[in-house]
Amino acid sequence: MRTSNYDKSPSTAVDGNAVSGWREILQVLSHALSDAPVWAVDLYVGSYEEDFLEAFRPMGREVVDVRQLLRPEAELRQLTERFMTDDVLFGYMSNIRIGEYFIPERIEALQQRIASGEHLIVIGTGAGYVTPDDVPVVYADLARWEIQQRFRRHEVKALGIDNRGDSPSVQYKRGYFNDWNICDALKDDLFAAGRIRFWIDHNERQTPKLITHAQLVQGLERTVSRPFRVVPFFDPAPWGGQWMKEVCDLDRSEANYGWCFDCVPEENSLLLDVGGTLVELPSQDLVLWQPRRLLGERVWSRFGRSFPIRFDFLDTMGGGNLSLQVHPTNEFAHREFGLAYTQDESYYLLDAGPDAVVYLGLKEGIDRHQMIEDLRAAQRGERPFDAEKYVNKLPAHKHDHYLIPNGTIHCSGHDSMVLEISSTPSIFTFKLWDWNRLGLDGKPRPINVERGRHVIQWERTTPFVLRELCNHFEVLSRAEGEMEERTGLHPNEFIETRRHTFSRPVSHDTCGGVNVLNLCEGDEAVVESPTGAFTPFTVHYAETFIIPAAIGRYTITPPAGKTCMTIKASIRP
Repeated sequence: MRTSNYDKSPSTAVDGNAVSGWREILQVLSHALSDAPVWAVDLYVGSYEEDFLEAFRPMGREVVDVRQLLRPEAELRQLTERFMTDDVLFGYMSNIRIGEYFIPERIEALQQRIASGEHLIVIGTGAGYVTPDDVPVVYADLARWEIQQRFRRHEVKALGIDNRGDSPSVQYKRGYFNDWNICDALKDDLFAAGRIRFWIDHNERQTPKLITHAQLVQGLERTVSRPFRVVPFFDPAPWGGQWMKEVCDLDRSEANYGWCFDCVPEENSLLLDVGGTLVELPSQDLVLWQPRRLLGERVWSRFGRSFPIRFDFLDTMGGGNLSLQVHPTNEFAHREFGLAYTQDESYYLLDAGPDAVVYLGLKEGIDRHQMIEDLRAAQRGERPFDAEKYVNKLPAHKHDHYLIPNGTIHCSGHDSMVLEISSTPSIFTFKLWDWNRLGLDGKPRPINVERGRHVIQWERTTPFVLRELCNHFEVLSRAEGEMEERTGLHPNEFIETRRHTFSRPVSHDTCGGVNVLNLCEGDEAVVESPTGAFTPFTVHYAETFIIPAAIGRYTITPPAGKTCMTIKASIRP
């Protein structure tokens, strides 16, 4: 195993200074908004609402708690019931908007008070909605990864609903299918209307930070004008391994790390270095407000403001098998969950032990009905599922690439370090068998045999797997010090992947679409613009980096006398 100078806190420099701490924040706001009789402090769901109410009460204005304008919790549960469903993991993408959460008469009464000249601070999720268009907004933003940590500690409520007693998976489900969509739509409306004057980063509870709207915009514009990385986050898993501890320099005292979300902009965050202070905001903000420069016109036209490529790590080095699983077909995902597309994916092996394997596709001649009955019996705890009776078990080696179009049974085995390259939907995995183990909470993880059986593509047996899914490499060009290979993905998938092995500078072109790359061999490399359009950008081993579509041509240069390798993903035209 190798070590690396993997950067866990990549950032974009922004001019000026940030303000830290409530006392300093309130001093700045008091001066900057002194002419405004009413302020709106809008909170992304998952915020510590009481912290904000307590912080702003000494300002000498009456504080209005937006929660007092909401419809009763019972009504809100009824409103969202059909989208939440009774499943522990899966709901249906909601089309509810923030206005449906409020009692109109209470909004009208508040606006009458504002019209009469009262000096107020309106605080809470939806504060920008319930106040008139001329009221300035201070927006408190929050990264989804931090929200998930608060879910696990049962600290924060959902939008209008106290669900702190629910399991973290149920809390996440409400956020994913309902609350986050509502908050993103409102935040987007406030941004487009030019109402947001300041942004508060309160990911660190004890150290809130304030920047101006102009600084945020500058940070987004600078980020999308150069190669960049989002902030990776790491998480343990029941099957987790030890590789990332060393390569990514993580806490050695933890039992394991199984996951790293290294490029999932809907989940990750961005760091802005504002005068030496790191301000953290959701990377989804970049997708919302710089979509054409980031994604490119044709990708934006196809996917809208959704980042369609996901890179993450699955570490089983010294760990166990992932769950045996299958992803829904596009048709099923759209019908059952309201998704625009499903999770096609692939496994690229960054590293592998001598006994590493991948489970992929079905064996020839199996009895599908008996397989489902055996999975059901395993789900009931009657007997273990004999995976090798039904599923291909293939040896896996470093730099192998296995393609996994939706509907294909699969899982990575132990002693593998997988770079998972996939489309973005993040929770749409139907676990079929979890090797008789418990989750980190000591409870069995949810199994979805009944959903899985509807999407398994039974014709994907051994000949299909060997012919179309295993190491489907094609040399596209070869010259001294450079080789480009097409590695997939499968024709059913919309992501194209190319691998470059090089000991001299290599030229690339975004061709009008976003590129996502990982330095999968070599200590470091430098990304440069042939026209000097951006400052040279250094990437290190195992780091994933994004090349915005607007960059166009760029080069990647290895250290003198060294050979590097990148894997690059883009959206097929």
